[in-house]
Amino acid sequence: MKRQLAYKLLIIFLIGGFYSCSITKHIPEDERLYTGATLKIESDSIIVNESDLKSELETVLRPEPNSKFLGIHLGLYYYYKNQKEKPGFINRWLYKQLGEEPVYQSDVETYDVEDLLVNRLENRGFFYSRAASTFEEKEKKASVEYTVTVPKPYRMVSYQLDSMPSSIYGSIEKLVKESPLEKGMRFDLSSMKLERLRIDKNLKKNGYYNFNDNFLIFEADTNQYSNKNFDLFLKLKNEVPKKSLIPYKISKVNIYPDYKIADSVEVEPTRYNEKNYIQEVEFFKPKYLDPFVVLKAGDYFNPENSRNTARRLSTIGAYKYVNIQYKELDTVADDNLGLLEANIYLSPLNKRALRAELQVVTKSNSFAGPAFTLTLSNRNLFGGGETFNITPKVGYEKQIGGKNNAGNSSLELGIQNELIFPRMLFPVKINDDFFRYSIPKTKTSLSVDYLKRSDLYTLLSGTALFGYFWDSNRYVTHEINPISINYTELLRKTPEFEEILDKDPFLRRSFEQQFIAGLTYGFTYNEMIDGQKKHQIYFKFKFDVAGNTVGLFGKDQGPDKTKTFLGFEYAQYAKADVDFHYHLNLGKEQLIAARVFGGYGLAYGNSDVIPFVKQYYSGGPYSVRAFNIRSLGPGTYDPDADIVEGEVYFDKTGNIRLEANLEYRFPIISFLKGAVFADAGNIWNSKENPIYNGKDKFSKNFISELGMGAGIGLRVDIQSFVIRFDLAAPFHDPSLPKGERFNFDVGSPILNFAIGYPF
Repeated sequence: MKRQLAYKLLIIFLIGGFYSCSITKHIPEDERLYTGATLKIESDSIIVNESDLKSELETVLRPEPNSKFLGIHLGLYYYYKNQKEKPGFINRWLYKQLGEEPVYQSDVETYDVEDLLVNRLENRGFFYSRAASTFEEKEKKASVEYTVTVPKPYRMVSYQLDSMPSSIYGSIEKLVKESPLEKGMRFDLSSMKLERLRIDKNLKKNGYYNFNDNFLIFEADTNQYSNKNFDLFLKLKNEVPKKSLIPYKISKVNIYPDYKIADSVEVEPTRYNEKNYIQEVEFFKPKYLDPFVVLKAGDYFNPENSRNTARRLSTIGAYKYVNIQYKELDTVADDNLGLLEANIYLSPLNKRALRAELQVVTKSNSFAGPAFTLTLSNRNLFGGGETFNITPKVGYEKQIGGKNNAGNSSLELGIQNELIFPRMLFPVKINDDFFRYSIPKTKTSLSVDYLKRSDLYTLLSGTALFGYFWDSNRYVTHEINPISINYTELLRKTPEFEEILDKDPFLRRSFEQQFIAGLTYGFTYNEMIDGQKKHQIYFKFKFDVAGNTVGLFGKDQGPDKTKTFLGFEYAQYAKADVDFHYHLNLGKEQLIAARVFGGYGLAYGNSDVIPFVKQYYSGGPYSVRAFNIRSLGPGTYDPDADIVEGEVYFDKTGNIRLEANLEYRFPIISFLKGAVFADAGNIWNSKENPIYNGKDKFSKNFISELGMGAGIGLRVDIQSFVIRFDLAAPFHDPSLPKGERFNFDVGSPILNFAIGYPF
């Protein structure tokens, strides 16, 4: 192992030397390659947080030298390769992706950098600082060392407010008393800029509609001190407009629920809750629209209320644009108070919309076929922002390969009806302040699905849902469904499937529990909405519990028999999932994405196994991509070697699931993206299923039972619509005997086709 590592290091060293030589011979005769700068700080006193000061000063060291990877100037190498008369397609492409123009010693303007260093030091209170520089030249390379001499800084003794007009003096005086600027702090220009922004932000919250932070100016007075101390005074600039120094109140609020730019017809407003609703025909009932508007007549102007109102109105789902404008009114009665008229213009979306989606699905379990979905939406159905969606779907899949021919075709028909109310339907009124950021929506849903798997079974299922979802802030979303009902019935079972059920009592029990009634809750924290953020986190927790409420009314069928509700055998279980994503944004469309998933389901009471539709599976395009969908596990089970008798059901499921994924994403050209990835995961059962020969039970050895694979991906990403192709091969197969599991089986890759990114 050590010898292999030594060989690798030697190869890297030789390649680095080769590249370095290749680069050196291209440097012009009268030039040297600039390799960077160092900074040295000299001071006659202790500098508090010197490392932070040094880091800040280093940001002005210009220019940046050419980047290196493992000591190699790859970008520079491909720049020089591209200067050839015929560089070739590969070199041109690599230059476009990695190339950098060379930075030479002649590009370094040391005097300009010295001025910037001194300026930055004086902005931090180190007045009368000095900066100098020297070049270090070696063969065809050069670097520069900057030395700054830093004296003792100036420190603040007091922070005071200078004289100002009475209309604004009291408001600013209160803010100055709450200032984070403290006695003894070093003179710091950036802190003063932040202080101006803080005062401006708070003044606007208190109604100062026309105020601007540029109206404020700081003056430092050192005349009273001889030991580098100063008094700081906050003043107003000369000739600040008078209207900027008075607060404004909202005199009235006008709302146009059905605004069209071409409208010019005078309409008599409808008065509701001290607001004017102006609409020629009642498009949106005022009593339902009013809770979304937090602007009130008589309140001082506050931009946060404007932003909150605009955000809340845009979440209704009935409007294309939300535009809030303020109009200044003449103030005669009191010159120390301004009046505003708030006008809210709402432009509706089309009342009806039709969306069709056609997919050609190719799954990694050798099934392929078309799927068609049609969604008809009716917005603002009852004049209160309601949205009704009806979605019929049809799908057909046929197995075109694979070892197992059972269920070689599948026909799915379904229809979903969904009605969403942009308010909380609840028997008891809940304080609106609890949902300050957004108003919860109420969702009701009713759907029916018909699934026919030839040579296996025909399944009919129905689902009813009633619940709420809302955003508690920009990143956090909650969803709770106090009523979640699912009913499934096997309309037909083939003799082949009956034989499979006879051999797998756990599978039979999972299909027999036809009635599922319970509660679900989901919590989502999502930073992925900030696409430019370097570190992004996504966390989702989902909890599903069923059977407790109906269990109170369950009817006992006798010893060793399960209870029923309304004649149906009901399921009783609890299930929890945790899904964590982390993205490291490297810039230039490069990203490292990681994911960890863990889930556990516990059957109890009326159930000894979780219903089949609620169980976990592993493998496939959104899971461990080196294994076919639903084929991985459970545990170390091998479908080819561990069959007890006859054939087992090819969909492998369990009540425990663990997975981890790591992926590097990068651009190739235009909308074509690439990826290199590795996946690991598996499923297990907490209670041993005899048909799996005891290899499915979760144990402390679960790490050695993970299925692992790696591969490459190609993605077509057009404005966030992603078509994905991932080719992966396993390098750790838990179904193989110990000692044989690590084998990178590149000869048996799995091609995954999917819509959207895997995580």
